[in-house]
Amino acid sequence: MELSVAGRGRSEEPDRLVDEIMMAAPRNDVAQPRPETLVEIIRVQTEIARLGLDLGGVMNVVAERVQALTRATAAVIELAENEDMVYRAASGLADAQLGLRLKRDGSLSGLCVKTGQVLRCDDTEADARVDREACRRVGVRSMLVAPLAHHETTVGALKVASSDVAAFNDEDMKVLELMSGLIAAAMYHAARHDPDELYHRATHDPLTGLANRALFYDRLRQCLALSARRTSQVGILNLDMDGLKAINDQFGHRAGDAAIRETADRIARISRRSDTVARLGGDEFGVVMSEVQDRENVARHSDRLAEVIGQPFRFENNVLPLRASIGFAVSPEDGTEINTLVDQADQSMYHMKRARRAG
Repeated sequence: MELSVAGRGRSEEPDRLVDEIMMAAPRNDVAQPRPETLVEIIRVQTEIARLGLDLGGVMNVVAERVQALTRATAAVIELAENEDMVYRAASGLADAQLGLRLKRDGSLSGLCVKTGQVLRCDDTEADARVDREACRRVGVRSMLVAPLAHHETTVGALKVASSDVAAFNDEDMKVLELMSGLIAAAMYHAARHDPDELYHRATHDPLTGLANRALFYDRLRQCLALSARRTSQVGILNLDMDGLKAINDQFGHRAGDAAIRETADRIARISRRSDTVARLGGDEFGVVMSEVQDRENVARHSDRLAEVIGQPFRFENNVLPLRASIGFAVSPEDGTEINTLVDQADQSMYHMKRARRAG
């Protein structure tokens, strides 16, 4: 359901929009959300409007807010890609599973895409429709799943889950339907009639054009799985821009955005075509280096990145300093689990940042 946001700056708008939603909501036996819940959904809609065409950002916001509104322990947005359901946004317990791929067949989300219906599972241990092993891995015992539609085609699912049995009621089902409608509206405005554009906007950062956090974790999972079969190595780099706040404070956010784009271009320019370069958020970037020769190879690339990023950058009539602190980890030497490797790269990066400040 697409909701009007015209004139939302006036103080009386929340009440009017609550009335609109209540009028538009189907009149059936399903419990309708409470007025305060509807006001929260309107606030989410306003936040979505500010994000514009950043579909990945929209999905992150909805995942976080729908988790809170339904008192869930996890929320996920899964997109149907070929034969898989892929975690493209996640919050709560599911955040560590970002980028996870499950087969459509045998999963509740896959069934939701197939039927186009809201589905509820009260106990994953007793429901044959779910991927029981995946639920156990995440710690899920009950869930709700609502379809995400784009031009009358179901392209994914919005899911909330809980570690408790029978955690969701009819009101939660209606909240999930309304929130899935907000995503559907954002999908329409972001991609119009082009499915390829839809998936691109869901997996790429709108400011830099790089992969976003969801695609970074997806590619990292795939590279680690491939390296385990080939006994090859994978490098992970974490880059954090130094001095972006000072640029924003002194020259304004236009200069800050330009500095972020320039940093992104410099990272992409000297990375291999087989590498995944991503903006993970704010002033943080990540690189997945597939099938590297050894640790020294990753270290050399890290040094080269620091050198190239550190060249002066001209914005309008000002020369701005650019610099990044870079840390890395190598699998399997530093571990084979995603969280272990990412934490190692983070610690390596923070060690460099602290050393620079001390120096």
